[in-house]
Amino acid sequence: MPKHKSKETLQASSSSEDEPTPKRSKKPAAKPAAKKPVKKSSDENDTSEMFSLSRQRFVNVREFRGKVLIDIREYYEKEVGDLLPGKKGISLTVDQWRKLVSQVDDIDSRIEEMA
Repeated sequence: MPKHKSKETLQASSSSEDEPTPKRSKKPAAKPAAKKPVKKSSDENDTSEMFSLSRQRFVNVREFRGKVLIDIREYYEKEVGDLLPGKKGISLTVDQWRKLVSQVDDIDSRIEEMA
């Protein structure tokens, strides 16, 4: 059996019908909600709480979802004096931070060997 009806079958069936076939109305496509810019609280980028490593690299201690995190991140200036966090960075938990601090002497000695 063919998947499609032949032209003769379509013409015969359409002539036997007295009622016109209703046209399908296209529904207007729903527009996605406009993206609203996320406003950050002023204390989130407060540079007085941040410890400078270099011109645009900072360490920040903050709380996120009830956990204390040590944030090491690069920042950039979008407008004069307005520092915004960059995409790349690392957040350490308190346990990870303590482990890093406990290994600082070993890391320093390895740096001295390589330098």
